[in-house]
Amino acid sequence: MVSTLHWPSEDFTQVPFAVHVDPELFELEQARIFRGHTWNFLGLEAELPKPGDFVSTYVGITPVVLNRGKDGALHAFVNRCAHRGAAVVRAKRGNAANHTCIYHQWTYDHHGNLVGVPYRRGINGNGGYPQDFDPCQHSLETLRVESYQGVVFGTFARDMAPLAEYMGEPVRKRFDALCGRPLRVVGTQRQLIRGNWKLYVENLKDCYHGALLHAFNSKFGMFRTSQRGSTAMAQNGLHCVLTTFGKKDEKIGSTYAAVGTYKPKFQLEAPEVVEYFEEHADGMVSTVLSMFPTFVLAQIANHLGFRHIIPKSVHEFELVWINFVYADDPPERLHARRMQGNLLGPGGYLSMEDAEALELAHATILSQSGRGHAFVQMGGRGLADQDHLVTEVPIRTFWKGYCDLLGMKVGEMRAS
Repeated sequence: MVSTLHWPSEDFTQVPFAVHVDPELFELEQARIFRGHTWNFLGLEAELPKPGDFVSTYVGITPVVLNRGKDGALHAFVNRCAHRGAAVVRAKRGNAANHTCIYHQWTYDHHGNLVGVPYRRGINGNGGYPQDFDPCQHSLETLRVESYQGVVFGTFARDMAPLAEYMGEPVRKRFDALCGRPLRVVGTQRQLIRGNWKLYVENLKDCYHGALLHAFNSKFGMFRTSQRGSTAMAQNGLHCVLTTFGKKDEKIGSTYAAVGTYKPKFQLEAPEVVEYFEEHADGMVSTVLSMFPTFVLAQIANHLGFRHIIPKSVHEFELVWINFVYADDPPERLHARRMQGNLLGPGGYLSMEDAEALELAHATILSQSGRGHAFVQMGGRGLADQDHLVTEVPIRTFWKGYCDLLGMKVGEMRAS
């Protein structure tokens, strides 16, 4: 279907629904995005303090292991045994001197080098591998790894630009502001969402749904389009930083009184969950940073977290939520961050409706075989950064960067 997809306008204000349900396009994404010229989130240095520590993850649908070697350096390899293709590492995380495949016990070091092969010389003169068998020819496929402010990314593209350059200035600036102190992971949550991974990417760049979809937001004002905000794009529009500034508006009810999801009678038994302390000189209250293809860094009030979008198929993705605090946070700040941990996650007060909305959208798009187009003209037809949040510019710039990266010619939507 990829060669027949039609993009009706060059200003990206109409998005063909078929981009979310086309299996051929999903396969193309694996080759040109996840195995192409992108940096993909792998984990945090805070998760790997000691040699031998590892985490298993995915780059697209490719299973990957990130670990710290005996040399103290970070290494990543594809989690597929070179012998018969089984997963070598089955645990989500842990510590191991080496990694051994359960099937035939082929053993690899932290670099992915093959260091052990049972029965290599046979038994009692029987069997064994040929004399020209060379373990060096059977190492695991590796990724190039770089870390920025303790957040680790990997790429299959050996000629990929450095990570800091790929990020761009708006992304680096926010990383420096939020990750410039030692981090400590305090919890991880996972959810499986029945929808295409790009629907969630769009959701992250959707500036104004937060106070319409989420009743908690419109009532308690944790994130709203009426407050001072900005949108900044980077990397040809693929990355985006959404920011809000200023204190919570206690008169928010007058702004959203006509909004269907506004619930004026809602009350909190623990009102401290929406109380936060100011910690940024510029008055930043919240940031949602989406870095293409599947990484998110967010601060909502004083809650701090990363998110990792893991495509499972064209119709399903896993969303991993990683909550963190600063290692030097005093007890009262730790308490505030933990309280606000109730805001985000699969059942979070600020985020639990997103999965439902995306599943509704995907199911309906699929039922119509991907016919038709989404309409994203809020904020006009331009593609420039904005000093407000009542806009869909970040969605449009994302699709422009996406088409450029995949070599798709807008109009015919044909892969070159």
